[in-house]
Amino acid sequence: MRVLIIEDEIPAARRLERLLTEIDPQISIIEVCPSVEASLDFLIKKEPIDLIFSDIQLSDGLSFDIFRQIVPPCPIIFTTAFDDYAIEAFKTHAVDYLLKPIDANALDKAIQKFKQYFAQNTPPQYLPSDLAQMMQLLAKTTAAPKTYRQRFLVVKGEEYISINATDIAYFYSENRITRIVRKDGKWFPIEPTLDDLEEELDPSIFFRINRQFITHLPSIHKVSKYFNGKLKIELLPKTSDEVTVSRDKAETFRQWLDF
Repeated sequence: MRVLIIEDEIPAARRLERLLTEIDPQISIIEVCPSVEASLDFLIKKEPIDLIFSDIQLSDGLSFDIFRQIVPPCPIIFTTAFDDYAIEAFKTHAVDYLLKPIDANALDKAIQKFKQYFAQNTPPQYLPSDLAQMMQLLAKTTAAPKTYRQRFLVVKGEEYISINATDIAYFYSENRITRIVRKDGKWFPIEPTLDDLEEELDPSIFFRINRQFITHLPSIHKVSKYFNGKLKIELLPKTSDEVTVSRDKAETFRQWLDF
């Protein structure tokens, strides 16, 4: 199955790619387009694709702008955060949807629904007229700003403790266990993975340094040049592990610090 992803949030796109390949290793991600312009450029080439996953709000407009100019070559599963009324609108137009952050089980069901849909050789009834009506309806519901997670409930012995995002120094993953590390140095295990947290945290103040760390901006004590174009990061509280940013990610990290 050949899949096109239209998504301008890198962590969200990366997580969707990972979940899709875990659900079905036969899925091939042909392209990830981060904007209306990039999507139009790709679709004009008319490369064969079977399914599109599309966010609604992109960096340069709404994804609806893409499909007003080019008739979609295949079904679309929108990834969105609409309320219950808008979700019902999706259902009545026979277009699938996924709420962000995307749940693996919901994604699996959407893929199975898609496979069954094509196994029956059912034509995509919603393209293009019904899709146009759906886009007009959904465009009215895209104004809600994205919110980010502000608190985390953790377990300490027999107690539950709520930790504010402002009190977090960084998140650390080791041996498939994710930990919240507070500014006072105390840490607590939590269920979400770093991939999950990338979508839930405010990207203006949290950054995925590498596979093991997501850091809070105030906890970055020192940034130094390292060999081979890497950066070495000193965090507070101090870590026992060496923390580095890869050469490929170093420029993005510097831009984030300078924003």
